Amino acid sequence: MALIRKIIHIDQEKCDGCGVCADACHEGAIDMIDGKAKPVRENFCDGFGDCLPECPAGAITFEEREAPAYDEAAVKEAKRMRNQEQKPDGCPGSRMRELNARFDNKTGQENTRETDLTRRPVSRLRQWPVQIKLIPVKAPFFDGAKLLIAADCTAYAYANTHEEFMRGRVTLIGCPKLDGVDYTDKLTEIIRENTIKSVTIIRMEVPCCGGLQRAAEQALRNSGKFLPWRVVTISIDGNILDE
Repeated sequence: MALIRKIIHIDQEKCDGCGVCADACHEGAIDMIDGKAKPVRENFCDGFGDCLPECPAGAITFEEREAPAYDEAAVKEAKRMRNQEQKPDGCPGSRMRELNARFDNKTGQENTRETDLTRRPVSRLRQWPVQIKLIPVKAPFFDGAKLLIAADCTAYAYANTHEEFMRGRVTLIGCPKLDGVDYTDKLTEIIRENTIKSVTIIRMEVPCCGGLQRAAEQALRNSGKFLPWRVVTISIDGNILDE
């Protein structure tokens, strides 16, 4: 049943595809489509505007128009279904998200406004989750991707990790010592089941990081694919030792 009510409007010209509003919308009314935020489920929009203050581009406003009535039951059912799909243990932090507005594997182009680049450093993370243990084996962001397999500590030790290593790559992180697992099988499946273009491994100089490097190298061998790959070692004082 349609009625005149307050509902959000997203200006597609102003929208820069950051995806913050989609995350802020607790009802799930907004999706990212072709790099733009769009209200695709008008009956999920409650008109409270949680997304409004989160938009850095000022692309979201309220408007009064004819729209389907807010369907609270449908929203609750959709949330229940999403919770069932989130693994492990329904953790919201493991929900897969492709930050595709930032990079396109096919064109090799990054969709970041130059004005943003001059104001502050820009995150080059392209997908969520990033932990090797949480990331799915098959995902759209792996299609034609360059893969970065990184030890957790490298991003803290090496100041320019986002620009030099993460930019243009799908990032997987892990610590074999803390996770207490062998990543070989998971990485093998990811490389074997997707059209990966190349693999970059960054590790710390400490011996325990060798487990990550060995797992990645063995995964490359097990996959049966011949891909360009390299290993970069970071010192504990934040310098590149070799590559």
